[in-house]
Amino acid sequence: MVFRAANAAVSSISYTKMLQSSITLAKVQAAAYVCAMPKKSTRLNANDWLSAGMRALSKDGPDALKAEPLAVKLSVSKGSFYWHFRDVPAFQNALLAEWETQAVAHIADQAATGPTPVARLRNLAQAFAAPEPTEPAIRSWAQSHRPARRAVDRVDAARLQQTQELLRESGIANPEKARILYSTAVGMSVLRDASPSDQQSAIGSLVDLVLALR
Repeated sequence: MVFRAANAAVSSISYTKMLQSSITLAKVQAAAYVCAMPKKSTRLNANDWLSAGMRALSKDGPDALKAEPLAVKLSVSKGSFYWHFRDVPAFQNALLAEWETQAVAHIADQAATGPTPVARLRNLAQAFAAPEPTEPAIRSWAQSHRPARRAVDRVDAARLQQTQELLRESGIANPEKARILYSTAVGMSVLRDASPSDQQSAIGSLVDLVLALR
């Protein structure tokens, strides 16, 4: 009887240790699984996806504007993407709308920077000649993507109108000079053989030349 009781006690202790080991192993595995899981997609908002899209477009072109490659870059599942956007075209349209909104707001900011119309015109033209990195990518995309083309056309129209206004305030009413200034600035923005500061210096010289011909 004593021997049987001793065996039972040993078995009980072994079972307890085995159970504790199993629980410990399960906790370790669970912790490893949680660490390996992607971040919860709900932590990202629509602006996070749009910002990632802007960076991807600037670096890799429009083919990068898809749920899978963006999700990989953000280390999340595609579920977050489709939570905020119905599909890829809806995301691309939202990205274009965001770029257009920022570009138009930037026009107003630059047109108000400077003590005189001439100074503001110079600042505006220099901003056009050295835009943020997304713009050349969007202009390239616009060659084959109609929504991008329409967004670029609206931004160009707003910029041209503001350029004409500042030229009028500077004493030049000829709209052709506004078009010359703006088209030259845009052309500089897509060239890769000069630094942004060189482009700004060059367009500044053109502004001075146009104003000298008043």
